Amino acid sequence: MGQFDWFSKIGATPEAVRVLNDQPILFTILLIVLVAVILHCILIWYIHYATMKPEQKVKKDKKKPAPKK
Repeated sequence: MGQFDWFSKIGATPEAVRVLNDQPILFTILLIVLVAVILHCILIWYIHYATMKPEQKVKKDKKKPAPKK
């Protein structure tokens, strides 16, 4: 019983589980790459938001009461 046998419960093939049990560094690299991609997306969003012109930023106005007739 290896440390990555729980992958078979979520649908991994027996070959994939054997490879992960044999080379656990692959799982570590996968996690590092996923975290790096998420951080990269957050950085891109922040640069986009920080460089927007003031008129491009949507401000939420408080609802004004409807005019009386």
